[in-house]
Amino acid sequence: MTETHAAQTEEGPVETRTQTRSGGRAGRRAKRSTAPTSISRPYIVRNLPPHDILSEESLVRIEDTADAILAEIGIEFRDDPAALDLWKKAGAEVDGVLVRFPKGLIHELLKTAPAEFTQHARNPANNVIIGGSNVVFAPAYGSPFVMDLDEGRRYGTIEDFRNFIKLAQSSPWLHHSGGTICEPVDVPVNKRHLDMVQAHVTLSDRPFLGSVTAEERAEDSIDMARLVFGKEFVEQNCVIMGNVNVNSPLVWDGTMTRVLRAYARANQGSVLVPFILGGAMGPVTVAGAIAQAHAETLAGCALAQLERPGAPVVYGNFLSSMSLRSGSPTFGTPEPASGSLVVGQLARRRKLPLRCSGNFTTSKLPDAHAMNEGTMSMLSAINCGANFVLHSAGFLDGLLSMSYEKFMMDADFCGSLHTFLDGVCIDDNALALDAFREVGPGNHFFGCDHTMRNYETAYFDSALADNDPFEKWQEGGSVDAATRANTAWKRTLADYQAPPLDPAIEGALNDFVARKKAASEDLWY
Repeated sequence: MTETHAAQTEEGPVETRTQTRSGGRAGRRAKRSTAPTSISRPYIVRNLPPHDILSEESLVRIEDTADAILAEIGIEFRDDPAALDLWKKAGAEVDGVLVRFPKGLIHELLKTAPAEFTQHARNPANNVIIGGSNVVFAPAYGSPFVMDLDEGRRYGTIEDFRNFIKLAQSSPWLHHSGGTICEPVDVPVNKRHLDMVQAHVTLSDRPFLGSVTAEERAEDSIDMARLVFGKEFVEQNCVIMGNVNVNSPLVWDGTMTRVLRAYARANQGSVLVPFILGGAMGPVTVAGAIAQAHAETLAGCALAQLERPGAPVVYGNFLSSMSLRSGSPTFGTPEPASGSLVVGQLARRRKLPLRCSGNFTTSKLPDAHAMNEGTMSMLSAINCGANFVLHSAGFLDGLLSMSYEKFMMDADFCGSLHTFLDGVCIDDNALALDAFREVGPGNHFFGCDHTMRNYETAYFDSALADNDPFEKWQEGGSVDAATRANTAWKRTLADYQAPPLDPAIEGALNDFVARKKAASEDLWY
């Protein structure tokens, strides 16, 4: 049975569907894994506090080290004269492309950055608030390869890209459509951003990220958002964000700063992220890497405020380690996981929304190795207080591959984290005194009134886990988790329904994409 109701959007009413429970546990599990355009809630408001592990004294030492890096060593801002001019006018010391920052300058500039902001979706029911006690899950980002149990590892295509948007849109546990979920290498480099943004708009009604590979591509992404939301609305509200990376150590390159400034200029959000492999792009010691990242991120956030005071920014961090025997990157390891808790403390002290950690692994398969590392790093995101968790689903092979099966497994884990972050409710129903009175000593609670009232909502019920006895599992073919996930993603795509979109907006997007593609030759590099 399906209940249908209307949600008002800028394009008019949109039907949304709430699935009711029927058909036993297996039926409920199948519905949750494939329910079209369903969403549990637009974002999580956490009832569990983040973990603060360092003392005030230790935090001040890290901040002082970051200030010393900014004032004494400085950060290079390459190939962006406009950024250097902004820093000069703000009072920084500019020597060629090297910028040094007097103590207090960065912190003063950051006073205009919002502590939280709303990223609007084209369906307002799916708007997300980023910052505060809110948690937003988004898929993994940036993999050139995709992977599934049937075809193995291969280069991503625009069909794969669209498939992952459909899977995210169909998940009740992901709040955000993400960005470059995989790299569609069958589309020219200079034009693929058009297809990607168009896919996010047409196949999902959740918030999304735009292009960051060139300033003009960021501006195209923003222009496409204006077609969806209207120019005046975009001028006053965040409807799109760019995920921008520092070229660690201590370098902001012009491609990234021009993109950052393009989003800020349009009053749109920027997620500013150093990617530090300890021993390569930063020191091997966690505290040193955190201090470095703190300096790099704050400088990027401050530049956005110089471009447009009040522009939304997200304090980002991607700590990682490496094998010091081979030089290979490692993910999901304990040192960055505990370090992420410190990063959360630093972001809260600066009153900035936080993106940190995610479901990371170097495993080449959706196996125990993947879930071991992924759980370690995902729980660090939860416990550090991250507000925007990119890489929540699908990350495999050190981010080189986006896995269909792991996407489903990770999304299911995100579902359990909704319940985890809800904490423990204390009220008359939860304390269950009526159940004790009914059951008494030595009897069973399974059929009592309290159990019957609460059985559908008492516990998280995984869409993928098999909790049957061993014999029943064996009789059913001894199907493992990855194989169940393989079945689930195929069923989800088969059942997918695109969210309604105003034909006028869809037509305007088609015209924009066609015109932009016709204006330049294809470039494959």
